[in-house]
Parts: sequence; C-alpha cells; structure tokens
Amino acid sequence: MRHQQIYLFFFICLIFLSCNNKKTPDISKIKLNMKIERFDQELGTIKPDEISDKVPALRKKYTWFFDDYMEKIISAGLVSDTAYYSNLRSILQNQDYLELKTTVDKTFPDLKKQEEEINQAFKYIRYYYPKQKLPRLISFLSGFAVQTPIGNDYIGIGLDMFLGESGSRFYPALRQSIPSYIARRFSPENVSPRVIEAFIREDMFPDQDSDRNLLSKMIYNGKILYLMDAVMPDTNDSLKIGYTKEQLEWCSENEAGIWAYLLQNELLFESDYMKIQKYLAEAPFTPGIGENSSSAPKLGVWTGWQIVRKYMDKNPEISLQQLMLEKDAQKILTDSKYKPRD
Repeated sequence: MRHQQIYLFFFICLIFLSCNNKKTPDISKIKLNMKIERFDQELGTIKPDEISDKVPALRKKYTWFFDDYMEKIISAGLVSDTAYYSNLRSILQNQDYLELKTTVDKTFPDLKKQEEEINQAFKYIRYYYPKQKLPRLISFLSGFAVQTPIGNDYIGIGLDMFLGESGSRFYPALRQSIPSYIARRFSPENVSPRVIEAFIREDMFPDQDSDRNLLSKMIYNGKILYLMDAVMPDTNDSLKIGYTKEQLEWCSENEAGIWAYLLQNELLFESDYMKIQKYLAEAPFTPGIGENSSSAPKLGVWTGWQIVRKYMDKNPEISLQQLMLEKDAQKILTDSKYKPRD
C-alpha cells in the first residue's frame, strides 16, 4: 500500500509537470539578444549647427524609421528635401523638447529591464513561430504623438508616452487631447506589454475587416490576449488588457451578469459598428452595464478572452498555432462551453 501511494504521488507530479510544461515551454536554449536602439539619445547629442553633417549618417543607420519619424511623427518635413533641417533645428532647440528629453533621460537612463522582458516574450514567440521575422526596436521622443508605431522593419517605443509619475509635469497639458483613462497607462511597466501587443496585432495577426459582428471581434481580441498569456506568462492580466486592478476584479465578480447582458440584448451577432463599438473600445467604462458607471471598459474584449481561455482548457489537444488560425468564432464559443455562473 505504501509503494502504491508513492507511485501515485509521482504519477500526479508527472501529470502536473507535463501540464505546466505545456503552458510554459522551455525557452532556455533559444538564443536571442534584441537591443532597444536609443535613437532618442543619438538624435539628442546632435547640436543644432551639426545637423547637416551628422543627420545623413543617422538616416542611413535608421532607414525606414528615420523617414517615418521626420515626416510623420514630428512633422519636420520631407526627407527628400534637406529644407527639413531648419524645422529639425528648431525642434532640437525648443525648450519644451529639451525639458522632455531631460525627463526621459532621468526616467530611462537605460532600458535593460524592458529589454529583458521583451527578449523573453520574443523567445516564446520564436518557440511557437520559429519562422516569424522579428523587428528592430527603436526608442524615440514623439512629443506625446504616438506610443508604439510599427513600420517596415521596426517597432518604435515613444518613451515620453511611458513616463508615469516622472512625466506628471507634462501630463496635465497632455490630458487636453488624451483622456485620463488612457494616459494613466503611460507608465514604464507598460512598455513591454504594449510593444508585444502591437507586434501581435499589427505584424502577426492583424484584424480582418470581414469579421464584423461582435462575437467575431470578441474572439479575435480574446485570441490576441491569449497569445499574450502564452508569451508573457509572468505579466499581470491587468497590464495585458490595460485595466486597473479594480476593473479586473469588477469583471471577475460580474462575469455572469456581463454574459447575460450580451445574450439578452442579442448582441453577439450584431454587426452595426455604432452598436458594438462601445463593447470593444477604450473608455472609462462600458455604457449600459453596471451601476453608477462602475463597470470596466471594453467588456467584449475581456469576455472574448475568457471564452478563448475556456476553449483551450476544454480542448487541450488544440495547439496555440491552431487556435490562432481558427476563423470560426462560433465554433470556439460552442466548444468552449462558456456559461459563467453567479
């Protein structure tokens, strides 16, 4: 009897380990050393009277990003005409730019922590998708214009959009154009999840315009977040979806009510953009659900995430790659047997 108990114990351990290994594969042998190139610092060292001498080499180094940065992000002018040098000179001498640069330099003297987190996530991506082309990572100052733009061969990281408390001096003015419920996520801990989310959404699995009803949008977003689960297993759910801790708790406590509301109002197969967007978009809360505007925002996204998680739990033979290729949202819902209860 004693031996049987020991064997049973080891059998249970093996099952437990195999389950864990499926969720968090061994990536220790995957060699990857992605660096965040500090374009912000390189540009910042150029003195206004050195622009014509040093900018051409900078453009040669940063290629597509340089052109996009000058023409689209800071609107200095077309790089095909060196007349933009004058605008760039004015920007580099601007007092607000200089103060912002100083704040960014103090907040991000280096990006070692972010590089470590991003490298780990990309190792998981390489494990699941060995042939996936990985981007250059380039940091910059945007003047609060853009956070994580994606270009031809790069993902940009607008460091001024991740300053957190260090940027509090600048953020009151920023909130005139960007709502506080979005600006609150402009913090250093958001760098890695926003970079990985942007890469997954834009490069790996862009949204298909043909998927127009709410259920399809829910499942699409749920798959994106589930892939983030797989490649960022140590990241808090609140950072993945962009919720506060309280909003995440509200969703968990009201999961059955959220699902009932979507069913009772026959919203799953609704395709009218104006009717469904409020369940998917960034907002302070989701209108129509919860009392006194207490609900979390984009409840369709969060619910889609829970459906996909349930689907994968109920169907362990389905691989991550198969999930991401599955186009039938109804199949995922049906096979998930998703029925939250109070």
